[in-house]
Amino acid sequence: MRKSNFCLNRIILPDLNLEEFLKLTSELGLNKVELRNDLPDAGIIDMYSPEQVKELTTQYGIRILSINALQRFNLGKALPDALKELRELIDVSVSIDCEAIVLVPNNDVNDKRSEDVIFDETVSALKAFGSMFEDSGIQGYVEPLGFQECSLRSKIIAMRAIQESGCNRLKIVHDTFHHYLGPDTSDIFETDYDISYTGLVHISGVESDVRTHQYKDDHRILISPNDKIENSEQIKLLTELGYDGAISFEPFAKEIQTMGIDALRTAVDESIRLILS
Repeated sequence: MRKSNFCLNRIILPDLNLEEFLKLTSELGLNKVELRNDLPDAGIIDMYSPEQVKELTTQYGIRILSINALQRFNLGKALPDALKELRELIDVSVSIDCEAIVLVPNNDVNDKRSEDVIFDETVSALKAFGSMFEDSGIQGYVEPLGFQECSLRSKIIAMRAIQESGCNRLKIVHDTFHHYLGPDTSDIFETDYDISYTGLVHISGVESDVRTHQYKDDHRILISPNDKIENSEQIKLLTELGYDGAISFEPFAKEIQTMGIDALRTAVDESIRLILS
C-alpha cells in the first residue's frame, strides 16, 4: 500500500467548488477523487460542462473514480425510479470519464421486508441494472452499510447477490466505518469473502466516546492515533488478502468539513502516515 492508493471523496470539504476540490487533491499529492450527487446547492459537476470537467481533470492530473450515489437501489417498489436515476448517472459518468457509480441500499427503520425478500429484491435490482453497466462500461459499486436499520449490512451477502445477478460489472465498497458496525467479523471475512469483489475502500475514523450502536455519520473524522474503529487493522487485512486499489477518505463530521485547507492538508497527510506505518 502506498500514498498513491489514497484519494478524496468530495464530502471532505463540500463547500469547495469542483475546481478547488481537484486542485486541493493535486496539491496533496493525490490523483483520484469521488464526486457526489447530494451536496447542497451543487450538482455533480457544479456549473461546469462535461468538456470543462475533463479539461480540469487533465490539468490537475486527476481520475474520477465514482459518483456517490444511487440511493435505495434495492427497494423493489422504488426500482422504476432507480432505473431512471441510474440512467442519468451513467450518462453523466460517461460524459466526464467517471469510472463507477456507488449503489447504496435502503437504510430505513421502517423497512419491514424479510431477509429473503430483501435479498431477492437486491438481486432483481442488480439484474435490472446489469445491461446499463455492461453497455456503458461503467461499474456499479455496492456499498453495504453497518447501521442496524440498513437492508444490506454484510459484504458476504452483497457478494452472493452480485454472483446471483450474473452481472460482471459489479463490485463492492468496503467502508471501514460500516465494516466496524456491520456483521462481517474478520474471521468470516477472511474465509467467506473473495477480495476480488472489492472495488473501492472508503475510510474514516471515530474518536467519540458514544457507544458503538450510537455511531452516526456525524462522528466520522479522519484517522488519528485515537481511532476506535480499527482502520489500520482493516487496511492491513485487506492488503494481506490482496487488495491494492483506491482508499478514499470519506469523513462526514462538520469539524472536518469546516477545516481550513492548510489544517486539512496536515490532517490528511497524518492520516495517510498512520495507515501506512
